[in-house]
Amino acid sequence: MGRRRRKPGRAVNGILLLDKPQGLSSNKALQQVKNLYKAAKAGHTGSLDPLATGVLPLCFGEATKVSAFLLDADKRYQVRIKLGETTTTADAEGDVLQSRSFDAVTQSQIDQALESFTGPQQQLPPMFSAVKHQGERLYKLARQGMEVERKPRDITIYELNQLAFDLPYLDLDVSCSKGTYVRTLAEDIGEFLGCGAHVAQLRRTAVGGFTGESLPLEQLEAVAEQGLSALDELLLPMDIALGDWPAIDLNSDLEFYIRQGQPVMVPKAPANGFLRLYGPGDRFLGIGFIQSDGRVAPKRLIAENT
Repeated sequence: MGRRRRKPGRAVNGILLLDKPQGLSSNKALQQVKNLYKAAKAGHTGSLDPLATGVLPLCFGEATKVSAFLLDADKRYQVRIKLGETTTTADAEGDVLQSRSFDAVTQSQIDQALESFTGPQQQLPPMFSAVKHQGERLYKLARQGMEVERKPRDITIYELNQLAFDLPYLDLDVSCSKGTYVRTLAEDIGEFLGCGAHVAQLRRTAVGGFTGESLPLEQLEAVAEQGLSALDELLLPMDIALGDWPAIDLNSDLEFYIRQGQPVMVPKAPANGFLRLYGPGDRFLGIGFIQSDGRVAPKRLIAENT
């Protein structure tokens, strides 16, 4: 049997908050940063449209084990909506489908729209999205001129605040649950107002507890000239992504059993939910959860030598 080939690159562990530039896909931005770090393993935590800019957490190495939990995090955006035009992609990158007058739109109607679209609701994913239909990404089908039936999804708009209103533009601050498509929200608001709309500009300002302290790609490229150690200093510890979760400290004996995949009884553990697990010396061990019998069980553990 041949030897397994090791992935090229360094063993880099941690989280970087990238300020994704406009015009670059999330995956291309990830690959550029991964190359700067010469990292063996990296992943992003939920795509931003090429049109969009803003906070894109990148997880390196063992931090990819917490990336799925960032996918489930709430998001916050600032969006500029252009009234009077619908497009094929629901944003400025698409072709114009229809133009309608927006002259009659009033502030009172805007207030009604914002109130109407705040709270729990169902939203239909756009055709230009990464949602799969029979194993195929919707955006691939859309590029072939196809439109298929989609199932609406449950989402929540926690806050929908007006920042500016200067026809034909409406600027909003949007706080929302995972799975929310701001492009669809823009279209729906446009239909509510009777004039149609699309996203002209979009910026993500927060992912979970991560806010606007993100680093532009140009800054990372400049730091890279100082060497890999300078880049490594920009990485955040992987447990920071789970900072609002309760934490459990385990002694060396309990850590041993947890690493063997065995649940353990921990005094004063929470009644339910996910946990951050720490070993002696405040070492982050990974993610655990409370079983129905009250014991703490491992969910995703970080490698011992990290």
